[in-house]
Amino acid sequence: MSRLGQKPIQIPEKTEVKIDGNVVLVKGPLGELSVEMVDGFNLNIEGSELTITPEKKTIEFNALWGTYVSLIKNAIQGVNEEFEKKLVVEGVGYKYAVEGNKAVLNVGFSHKVDIEIPEGVKVEVEKDTMIIKGIDKQKVGHFAAVVRSTKKPEPYKGKGIRYSDEIVRRKEGKKTV
Repeated sequence: MSRLGQKPIQIPEKTEVKIDGNVVLVKGPLGELSVEMVDGFNLNIEGSELTITPEKKTIEFNALWGTYVSLIKNAIQGVNEEFEKKLVVEGVGYKYAVEGNKAVLNVGFSHKVDIEIPEGVKVEVEKDTMIIKGIDKQKVGHFAAVVRSTKKPEPYKGKGIRYSDEIVRRKEGKKTV
């Protein structure tokens, strides 16, 4: 049984939720998102609550039940307030820049790294911080992970790209006798 699935999803006032077959369309002040589901779930909207129940009581459907509830909650939250990830770059000469629809990273390689910014994601740069915003939580998180993976923080000097709330455990260097 899914703990998330047993509770109804609250729909805020400015948000509109429509069910079209197996697709849940969520429309709000910031935009529109859709969540595509597999067959086998009953969706009911009563007032300002959305309930999801599986038709079959199998292990697979119980796992998907909680996943779909979480995806729909994220879509409802995203159309009302943007998701945000902050990345910090540390290192001498390391920097970010945004040129058109590309993020240009200069992170210690012999060349600059160009990463295309996906549609629906906004990127802002302030000194050594890159702020990634968007209404789709999956796109924001994936783009932040792609940017971070170009130069992960290393444990000796802490150089690289890390999340703003990430703690990099530092190692002690070689000891001479």
